[in-house]
Amino acid sequence: MSGSEQLDAVVVGAGPNGLAAAITLARAGRSVRVYEAAATPGGGARSAELTLPGYVHDVCSAIHPLASATSFMASLDLEGHQRAGASLSFAAPEVDFAHPIGGDRAGAAYRSLDATIERLGTDGKRWEQLVGWVAERWDRLADDLFTPITELPKHPLSMAGFGARAALPATISARGFSTPEASGLFAGAAAHSFLPLHRPLTTTFGLLLGGAAHVAGWPSIKGGSQELIRVMVDILESLGGDVVCDRPVRSLADLPESAVVLFDLTPRQVLAIAGAELSARDRRTFSSFRHGPGVFKVDYALSEPVPWTAEVCRRAGTVHVGGTIDEIDAAESLVAKGTMPERPFVLVAQHSIFDDSRTPDPAAGEQRGHTLWTYAHVPNGCPIDVTDAIEQQIERFAPGFRDTIVARHTASPSWYEQYNENNVGGDIGGGAVDGLQLFARPGLRRHPYRTGNPRLFLCSSSTPPGGGVHGLCGHNAALDALRSTLA
Repeated sequence: MSGSEQLDAVVVGAGPNGLAAAITLARAGRSVRVYEAAATPGGGARSAELTLPGYVHDVCSAIHPLASATSFMASLDLEGHQRAGASLSFAAPEVDFAHPIGGDRAGAAYRSLDATIERLGTDGKRWEQLVGWVAERWDRLADDLFTPITELPKHPLSMAGFGARAALPATISARGFSTPEASGLFAGAAAHSFLPLHRPLTTTFGLLLGGAAHVAGWPSIKGGSQELIRVMVDILESLGGDVVCDRPVRSLADLPESAVVLFDLTPRQVLAIAGAELSARDRRTFSSFRHGPGVFKVDYALSEPVPWTAEVCRRAGTVHVGGTIDEIDAAESLVAKGTMPERPFVLVAQHSIFDDSRTPDPAAGEQRGHTLWTYAHVPNGCPIDVTDAIEQQIERFAPGFRDTIVARHTASPSWYEQYNENNVGGDIGGGAVDGLQLFARPGLRRHPYRTGNPRLFLCSSSTPPGGGVHGLCGHNAALDALRSTLA
């Protein structure tokens, strides 16, 4: 594609959603180019040697339940696509996620629903009724849950059943469990909402992420999340599209002529770039869009795996650290009020226990260590160094953890926003998900991806279905552009 020809579409931002939009358009035979401000594509799905040479860390997104369990990514045949003679592969842990409570006590979720039910003992039946109900209906529910709420559901009865369950606060849904292991396990999944767990709709996250575990597991990508981006770029290029990096876009004048422009950006950035071309309604909607809490992340190079007291946590790809559901709710409530809790909710990913490509190769005479990916929920823009609080939380359930640390890399909310302007105040989810903004993103409108300008579309995680490496925001936005302006 020459640089001077008229394009059908330009996409701004080469994250998973931007690339998904471009691939969808290219599949439909449209000419498309993606512009990325950074030196490499990827957005929230990049990897780097953050601590020591040979230690591969995911800079943002690290575990990908929705990349395996949603329709768009499945349509790409990622594991079958050949890139320079090698295809992408997902790495699956033995235990998808675990939740330590103290001593050897921990809840654990496996890809197998039956194994999870057995592990939870007396609470297994409740898990089956709550989370298993979603897993067993995943194909029907996914058709509707990952599309805008303004579209009529294809499976109204299943959606009604989901809605009745999902509307509740996670603290109420968890009352059906009799043990802290089971309620904590559900709370850890629900806390991906970045909300206090006594808020309405927080059950939604426990159901979706818990259900996804029993459909496709909680895998990572072998070699790092950047491998997903490399394959997506290769697919786009095979369809005739291309990606241009090191090209920040500050105004529409920075872009070539095209029929449509799709922004894999937050509403704030779209306002800055194209505000003069937007309607007054768009400007009001985008100006009032709210961002959620931030993250403070620490990546580690370790001499050995984390010495969790609960043995099942040593086999888990993801460990949610925060104690009981009440402790997590209390911590998230403080974050929502702008106060940093002493004991924050911490997410931990242990890639190297199930993906040995993340660390130096002993066969080459190198000392093999381990990687650890962690972040804590913090108030948006929080200036406090949270490293010690993260390590204290892990030490609480893994005494001796600090003795295994060889090197660390810290990333504050301001670091994240500088790294990627989409991460406003350290918000990695594309905006708060409380109230209507969980469903109506960026605002309540019939066509959430469109603006009042028929040439401009929004395709980031600030649109339905929101955050996660699933590409559906971009895919849905591109389909809307094809139905409207590009029809």
